[in-house]
Amino acid sequence: MGRIGYFLLYICLSIVAVFQIFPIVWLFLFSLKDNREIFAGSPFALPSEIQWQNYVNVWQGGIGNYFFNSVWITGVSIVLTLLFASMAVFVITRMTWKLNKFFLGLFMVGLMIPIHSSLIPLFSMFLSVNLIDNPWSIVLTYTAYNLPITMMILLGFFYTIPKEIEEAAIIDGASLHRLFFRIILPISTPILSTTAIINMIYNWNEFVFVNTFIASDRYKTLTVGIQNFVGQYMTDWGAIGATLVISVLPILVAFLFFSNKIVDGISSSAVKG
Repeated sequence: MGRIGYFLLYICLSIVAVFQIFPIVWLFLFSLKDNREIFAGSPFALPSEIQWQNYVNVWQGGIGNYFFNSVWITGVSIVLTLLFASMAVFVITRMTWKLNKFFLGLFMVGLMIPIHSSLIPLFSMFLSVNLIDNPWSIVLTYTAYNLPITMMILLGFFYTIPKEIEEAAIIDGASLHRLFFRIILPISTPILSTTAIINMIYNWNEFVFVNTFIASDRYKTLTVGIQNFVGQYMTDWGAIGATLVISVLPILVAFLFFSNKIVDGISSSAVKG
């Protein structure tokens, strides 16, 4: 590609970047305005008087509890998903047994199940085991729903691990558990990082399951807790904007630090698969 080609490429990428970044900048400016300025002024105007009080209001309104719930529910769900998915993929790809393809197909069927079709069955099941309005219902749901896509990403990488590594470990006396936890998992760190970030984005932004299974404010996450700032007669839109900015920050920080891991993990899995 010549200089003109690179120039046109950078122009196109710059335009795409502006369209990608503009909503975040607009949201930040939105969070620094009051209701009068939001509705009376231009949506693209800078705030005439910066309303840092919006962030103070949302923090005093209990957003810290919602933030903590989002962090631990997302973290535990990611750990369980990666552990179960890596174990299942290890058994399916590295061991020879009759029904491995059949069970792999069963896991992949989960990719085709829409979220909304499972709401009523899941609600009935959690109600029967007394897990409604319990955060573990969310953790279990996130773990189960993320297993198929996580396994699909891991499959391509696990198929390419040389068998000589496993044979050498077995000859040295390593047990099956030691082989998995001390050799296979460390080798799989790049692809596990990729799947962790993909899971984090889904879990952090999920709304439907939390809104259906959780009723108490003390167990709500950020995406559902935002509704508390919507009043019957008046809504504090600046506070809602501040909550959205706070909810977006962890995803942005994670992507900035691990974006290379995402690209490397997906490309390695795709090429080697």
